[in-house]
Amino acid sequence: MSLISDNVIPGEHGKVFGTNANHDSELKQIKEELLKHDGITEVQINSSIFPKEFTVFTNKLISVEEIENAVKLTGYHAIPKALI
Repeated sequence: MSLISDNVIPGEHGKVFGTNANHDSELKQIKEELLKHDGITEVQINSSIFPKEFTVFTNKLISVEEIENAVKLTGYHAIPKALI
């Protein structure tokens, strides 16, 4: 475990998460929930692939666990993608 793998680092790259949400309304619900959190500035959804993915961009250090817990509130899961 490291700073990079356990957190979303502020910047233009963000962090990609996979999710078990499938429909646009479910993905929109996840996006709205995440944008409520201080430090999360943007959530981009990639619904053209399976499983669906979203990228979280921040303006401060946010833990992956905090994002996972926020998505759990919607009834879905967020799984961070490995670094390339």
